[in-house]
Amino acid sequence: MNKVIYYVATSLDGFISGVDGDISKFPFQGEAVEKYQADLLNYKTVIMGRKTYEFGYEYGLEPGQPAYPHMEHYIFSETLQIKDLAKNVHIEEMTVERIKEIVASSPTDVYLCGGGEFAGWLLDNKLIDQLKLKLNPILLGEGVRLFGNSKTSLVGTLVASASFDGGLQFLTYDLK
Repeated sequence: MNKVIYYVATSLDGFISGVDGDISKFPFQGEAVEKYQADLLNYKTVIMGRKTYEFGYEYGLEPGQPAYPHMEHYIFSETLQIKDLAKNVHIEEMTVERIKEIVASSPTDVYLCGGGEFAGWLLDNKLIDQLKLKLNPILLGEGVRLFGNSKTSLVGTLVASASFDGGLQFLTYDLK
């Protein structure tokens, strides 16, 4: 059975970005970033919320195009409207049933590419199987929380860890 894997960079205080989507304090190069980029090649399916997809526009992503060309994209939004979608980009309504269909039909585990609100909704609906944190030794103080406004409580099981230069760690937790 395929898993939904939330693979995300976070600060020590639980933010995936600062105010207004500021990610400037997160590293953009180095061994940990190379590992993350290599790991993404193992996924054929990505799910994300509208804000995460639109965040890509700031980095040159054209509306309707895939952020990860080798992956099938499912963007969950009630408001996003794009006329010309690439054949591997789909806009979906946020339903538990649709997420389950996508996971069941994916040839690989499903990469959850944020963001915080969408991840919180998935967590609340028990749809995230694994959390892969790229834990950065920074404090942001405010911004987008790892799970948005979710109040879900659970205990994960640490299944893997790795340390990198500068104090960055990758921590993998099973959530189910």
